[in-house]
Amino acid sequence: MAMASEAPKDGFRLSMLIYDTRFRSFTIQVIVLILVLLGIAWLVDNTIQNLAAKDKDISFGFLWNRAGYDIEQQLIPYTNDSTHGRAAIIGLLNTLVVAFWGCIFATVIGVFVGVLRLSKNWLVGRLMTVYVEAFRNVPLLLWIIVVFVVTSETAPQPKDFKVTAEMIQTGAEPAAQKVLFDSIAITNRGWFIPGPLFERPLPTINLGSMSINLTWLAVVIVLVGSFWANRRVLRHARLVQEDTGIRPVTWWKSLLILIAPIVILLVAMGFHLDIPVFPTDDAGVSKGFNFQGGILVQHSFSALLIALSLYTGAFIAEAVRAGVLAISRGQTEAAYALGLRPGRTMNLIVLPQALRVIIPPLISQYLNLTKNTSLGIAVSYLDLRGTLGGITLNQTGRELECMLLMMAIYLTISLIISSLMNVFNSAVKLKER
Repeated sequence: MAMASEAPKDGFRLSMLIYDTRFRSFTIQVIVLILVLLGIAWLVDNTIQNLAAKDKDISFGFLWNRAGYDIEQQLIPYTNDSTHGRAAIIGLLNTLVVAFWGCIFATVIGVFVGVLRLSKNWLVGRLMTVYVEAFRNVPLLLWIIVVFVVTSETAPQPKDFKVTAEMIQTGAEPAAQKVLFDSIAITNRGWFIPGPLFERPLPTINLGSMSINLTWLAVVIVLVGSFWANRRVLRHARLVQEDTGIRPVTWWKSLLILIAPIVILLVAMGFHLDIPVFPTDDAGVSKGFNFQGGILVQHSFSALLIALSLYTGAFIAEAVRAGVLAISRGQTEAAYALGLRPGRTMNLIVLPQALRVIIPPLISQYLNLTKNTSLGIAVSYLDLRGTLGGITLNQTGRELECMLLMMAIYLTISLIISSLMNVFNSAVKLKER
């Protein structure tokens, strides 16, 4: 009996593209690809014609025009005379800052809550359940606005921190006090926190439109090198343990490698903290209307960060709880039989195995958190959405170009995060021999 998969005895015919099962799937794929490309081409051509009908074209030249607006939170130098392209970079950095710290805080909160939700203590377990249900069932936008209102409306004014002549005479204290060793002032204008200063900084290299601060570059290089050296020490200790069964003592080596290089570098550059204070006269009476020195953290940033961390932490907590429950209870009972305490059993036995279940949904939560930073526009936080997709778009009228740029940037960030987490997932997944 002749089979459809057998090689044809005759030469190739065009009818084989449809009736021969060996070529039919390729034919269908080529047809679908052509239809998709034709659809995209029609869409692009239709867009260009419609823009031309309104005397508009597609151009990204506006990125080199003067922006003309201020941005309060800046990680690199920027003025209103800078270009729209530089304003977009400022917004991108603000987005990355919120996303970076949000992922860290949300992970800590999620692991903590996820483990406590499995606690045998009835009250602790129910409190964690209330937190999870409250945050994941209320829209994130509402939490951002609520946190912003609470942090900005309930904080005292800067003048409440001032010391007057009457207070000095009567020995009274100001209406408000700074916290954390008298270093941080929480006001209705924002959080005034200590800022880093260097008495002997390294020079800055100017490269036209951008500059490289060698001081912070040296700090980053030393930190990365210290972590790399510590990983080498730990890897060597693990290999020795596998060969001899005895693990060398590494804690003092790790402390020395991680702390000594950065401390030596900071001391060499004269590092110290710039504490925010009110200027005073000779009698100690405060002058001016606001703090001087330090760094002002806007309420829009802190509210967005807090809301994102708590909201995403609720979803991560459920992923952690599911991962822990996926581990067989026999693992825990075996650890108890060996004499391990519950805390060490969770840290050494359960959580390392649960990571294989936790990481895939954790990647999705990191991506969601990064994209949700665009909601900061609700509290006037100038991230990528607020600069490129907000003020720049309104000033230039280049809505299509701005949207395309934002989509490309968010897509790139998401792919980078996904790739890094997939690498980490491959490192911790179960190795089959």
